[in-house]
Order: sequence, then C-alpha cells, then structure tokens
Amino acid sequence: MADRLLHPDTPELREQWGTFAFTPIWQVKADEAIARYPEGRQKSAVMALLDFAQRQVGEQTETQGWLPLPVMEYVAEYLDMPVIRVVEVATFYFM
Repeated sequence: MADRLLHPDTPELREQWGTFAFTPIWQVKADEAIARYPEGRQKSAVMALLDFAQRQVGEQTETQGWLPLPVMEYVAEYLDMPVIRVVEVATFYFM
C-alpha cells in the first residue's frame, strides 16, 4: 500500500491531507467493501479501504503507492479501529 517508511508528520502534510475524506464515488465503494463482512468483522475491509484511499490520493497527486498519515488516520476512524493497526497494514503490504 504505502511506503514501508512513513513520511514525517509535518504541518504542511497535515494542512494538505488533514481534511481528507472519501469522494462520493470512493465512499460508495468503501461502504460496499465493508458490507461484505459479517457484523463485528467490518475492520477486515481495511486493505480495501487503504486501496481506495491510495487511489484517491493518486488521482489528486498523480502519484502511485503513497498514503500520508492523515489519510491512514481517516481510514482508521472510518473503520473505528486504532490508527496503529491501519499503519501496520499499510506499511506491511506493497500495492
């Protein structure tokens, strides 16, 4: 998903990505991915949501394979899970 090393959490990064939210198209896809899992297992959609977030970031920056920390925090909040769990997945897998 993201680089194995996180970019430094700078004020500039927060300013640019601190208000990140899925666009309506990506939000529909995220909700569909979450709905595939049984009650209590929705956090299993974390890889799909990171993929969608990465694609949306890529559309906005014309890059691939990058997720800023505020975006990972957004995914964690979206799934109601600790940020560290999202960061672990994002830094473990390459996509």
